[in-house]
Amino acid sequence: MPRIINPRSIAPPASHYAHGIVHSGRSRRLLVSGQVGITLDGTPASDLAGQMELAWDNLEAVLREAGMAVQDLVKIVVYATVPGSVGLYRTIRDRRLGGHLVAATYVEVAALASPAYLVEIEGEAVCEDAEMAFLDMPREAEIGATGGGGSHRARPAGQE
Repeated sequence: MPRIINPRSIAPPASHYAHGIVHSGRSRRLLVSGQVGITLDGTPASDLAGQMELAWDNLEAVLREAGMAVQDLVKIVVYATVPGSVGLYRTIRDRRLGGHLVAATYVEVAALASPAYLVEIEGEAVCEDAEMAFLDMPREAEIGATGGGGSHRARPAGQE
């Protein structure tokens, strides 16, 4: 079980997050690329709140595909292009995490990969269930369409 680290020797977190999270070495680790607020067909939501919700939906879809849930998140980083939106971000984050604490960073930036994108959320999750070895996952979970900023090449089964 991840352990929350909030040292008494520094100022407490400004909102509902942890300064640090410690997890054991025997676990599966998932790094989630920045998810933006777009639908399956690539259409962005029309406003920041809608894009935040869709970005969370997309982040949760990646977690589910890896056999994880928001309770396995240990860190999130959020980039927003709308100045002064930290309050909205915190409200949506707290609701979506349902009381679960993560190490969290929120950054306001000038732009993202497309001018239509208002927010991007990346995450890191850890599942300490030793029975759920990552290598036991179906190979299809590794194979997907090229998207966003990366280049993905499917490998035939058995080739690394």
